Amino acid sequence: MTERKPPGVPFESWVDRQIRDGARRGGFDGLAGAGKPLPAGSDTSYDELWWIKEKMAREGLSVLPPTLALRKEAEDTLAEALAAPSERVVRALVARINTRLLAMMLRPPPGPPLGMRPYDVEEVVGRWRERRAAGGDGSTGKQAEPG
Repeated sequence: MTERKPPGVPFESWVDRQIRDGARRGGFDGLAGAGKPLPAGSDTSYDELWWIKEKMAREGLSVLPPTLALRKEAEDTLAEALAAPSERVVRALVARINTRLLAMMLRPPPGPPLGMRPYDVEEVVGRWRERRAAGGDGSTGKQAEPG
């Protein structure tokens, strides 16, 4: 912790003295990034949340509201189910995402409305069978219409 600025001392000279004293004590020696160029993209306009965005990117975190994240997960799961190697895997994938969709539907939405219903397992399995018979991989990514 630094000392308080004494009254009557100009702020700029007080700050300059603090920096100079810290440099003499070696307080700036061995800092991460010392002598290295600024990271790419640092020439863009200033964003006061830059450090939060970088931390989230490093941690692989999403900024999507939970309903939109689940929506994306449901679409990805449907594509994965349509390209699955067996009917057992299709059923397991659809059952897992349907459980998550139902749970989200039964509680108040934490963000935008989900706008989805659980998939009809038999309809997805039927589409999977059609694509297997046609020789396609089934990865259209389109949502099944619940029936």
